[in-house]
Amino acid sequence: MTEITNHLNTLSARFRGFYPIVIDLETAGFDANINALLEIASITLRMTEDGWLKLDKTLHFHIKPFVGSVLVPEALAFNGIDPGNPLRGAVSEYEALYTIFQAVHEGIKRHYCNRAIIVAHNAHFDHSFVMAAADRVGLKRNPFHPFATFDTAALSGLVLGQTVLAKACIAANIPFDNTQAHSALYDTKQTAVLFCELVNRWKRMGGWPLTMQY
Repeated sequence: MTEITNHLNTLSARFRGFYPIVIDLETAGFDANINALLEIASITLRMTEDGWLKLDKTLHFHIKPFVGSVLVPEALAFNGIDPGNPLRGAVSEYEALYTIFQAVHEGIKRHYCNRAIIVAHNAHFDHSFVMAAADRVGLKRNPFHPFATFDTAALSGLVLGQTVLAKACIAANIPFDNTQAHSALYDTKQTAVLFCELVNRWKRMGGWPLTMQY
């Protein structure tokens, strides 16, 4: 029984071979093909020997707008980003994604997973920008599933009755600072804490491990 329990307390067993990576980003608009990706943060997760999901390692980059990209003034006003500010320390899309992808590939191997899956709040948006940027810079070894995601907005709607990140965190008794919101780094951390709470809450309620494995 100990061997089965230990096996189930792994990322690969818990998420059907997927390695979950929490991501948030800031952009210069809503169209992944023409609007610039300006900031991205990612957080890997780990599982304790007792099967509790925890935050692990963080990567964070400010990104230079790609050549020919469209910067929507309303989007910049919303996130407060000045793409031309030299103090941002921005890097290219390639450098940011290559570094994140390398770390993800290492995590997949370390945790015996098959591939990675993006965890994000309203995940389709983040997924579309990551995929478009990876294609744009020619990164062939994209570790993420091409269409599947774990969407914390949907999960929070089910578990907490809230779909807005700030309200979902508050409902889950997770502190949320609105003055730091719309920063990729802060929102990624809050999304990661929220996702861990949702997964761990299901375990505390007796929903995992399943009594019968398929």
